[in-house]
Amino acid sequence: MANHEKFKGYFGTYTKGDSEGIYSFTLDAVNGKIMDVEPAAALENPTYLSISNDNRFLYAVAKEGGSGGVAGFSILDSGKLSFIDSQLAAGASPCHVSVNKENNLLLSANYHKGSADSYLLNAETGSIEAVLSSAVHEGSGPDERQEKAHTHYAGFTPDGKYAAVIDLGIDQLITYTLDNGQLIEKSILPIKPGSGPRHLVFHPNNRIAYLMTEFSSEVLVLKYQSENGSFEQLQAISTLPADFTENNQGSAIHISSDGRYVYAANRGHDSIATFRVDPESFKLAFVEHTSTEGNWPRDFVLDPSEKYVIATNQNSSNVALYSRDAETGELTLLQSDVKIPDPVCVKFLNY
Repeated sequence: MANHEKFKGYFGTYTKGDSEGIYSFTLDAVNGKIMDVEPAAALENPTYLSISNDNRFLYAVAKEGGSGGVAGFSILDSGKLSFIDSQLAAGASPCHVSVNKENNLLLSANYHKGSADSYLLNAETGSIEAVLSSAVHEGSGPDERQEKAHTHYAGFTPDGKYAAVIDLGIDQLITYTLDNGQLIEKSILPIKPGSGPRHLVFHPNNRIAYLMTEFSSEVLVLKYQSENGSFEQLQAISTLPADFTENNQGSAIHISSDGRYVYAANRGHDSIATFRVDPESFKLAFVEHTSTEGNWPRDFVLDPSEKYVIATNQNSSNVALYSRDAETGELTLLQSDVKIPDPVCVKFLNY
């Protein structure tokens, strides 16, 4: 856990309204306040961001006219971003992007195309080479939004051996080997039909993962086998109160670095659900719901000290800041009036 007075971070946004692209900010970790919010780079719909381990480069989902893809930036000392290059192709832009620990491989997930793509990165210059490999999913599910495949997440397993790819449209978690960046299908975990799996986070022990579903608003506890890249479901627990019957769509999921607490966001109920992790079974027990003080929380993040949590409310264009009790996992509101137009993703530099 980092012990600094200030932490630098970035917001990714939709640019359909007043947003100019990517915004930088500073978290004052002494006084518990978000400060110095300002434009860092102009880019169309940079809805998801990923920062290299060495903090030299930031990668973003990118859109340009009728084409979509990924863009790379150098992170300057000032916090501003300097454009390096982009790789774009005809059609919709991706919705998720991630970089591996070696900073030489990038994965993106394309919701509209139902595909996962891998790109070779130059670890020295940060430049993005052409698409190495593309895995296109096929199928459908029982929900009306599952008329075809909708890939929503593409990340690396902690051992670096596989790409873990989640497809909301076909209710699957698919593992691919990364043979020189080539995506080769290895294992499939079918998720309950109609649940709409969305995002994934690994426990620090690297043997357990927690998956957030969008339609059924559940967290699934999964056992991960590094030997063959397979997953096995151990538990499903709702992120909503039992009496909540209105529309809700699960969004982001994160875990504390000590592996004791899992947090999951609800769009509709507009809350963050806190869960305690059992130290032996790694199953979850509900702790509390905390209002995000806005509408449609698309993402949130624990700051590098993990004393704070920041949540982005997409539809109300505001960001909320909470203090976090490391012992109980509970969140306490500090600030909710930070204005960011159509915020989606929030990421900190690595400390």
